[in-house]
Amino acid sequence: MTLLDWFAKGMTYEAYVDSMTVNKEELQHIYDSVQLVEEANKVFTKAQGQNWKVVVLTADWCGDAMLCVPIMQRLCELAGFETRFLVRDENLELMDQYLTNGTSRAIPIFIFMDEAGNEKMVWGPRSPRVQELITAERAALPPQDDPSFADRQKEMYGRFRKVLTTDAVIWRSVMESVTDRLQQVL
Repeated sequence: MTLLDWFAKGMTYEAYVDSMTVNKEELQHIYDSVQLVEEANKVFTKAQGQNWKVVVLTADWCGDAMLCVPIMQRLCELAGFETRFLVRDENLELMDQYLTNGTSRAIPIFIFMDEAGNEKMVWGPRSPRVQELITAERAALPPQDDPSFADRQKEMYGRFRKVLTTDAVIWRSVMESVTDRLQQVL
């Protein structure tokens, strides 16, 4: 299948959000609350008229998707890029072409293409700032064989999820990361 075929198979943003059973309120909160930074406005406005399309590999249970999908949707709306959403586990043939570090099915993955379906850029699953935060949080956990590991990991992910849904600095880090990447290919 070509990228255009995958795009045609995907859901619109509205259909994806309607299908969500996890993180829907949080995703909608970020979508409604995020303020686009000046540089992102400038770069994504410059991209208007490119007629690009974006295939998004995602899943509603994923915290990174909860954070990145609404921010990216806002940016794509500004640029006039059409987006389509595919659930990762239902589309492993495509997912396995976009593994993080060549091994991980980490999501979300945003695949940008031109009108002819030529890949122009790929972004995801996290901004460097979000990666730094999760790496630091994981480093503070006890070893996996520690009896408290499961509870401490659950607490850590709960705290981290709250940060992702409320911290505008984190939101900006996503915008800055994808904006920097887009500037390289425009």
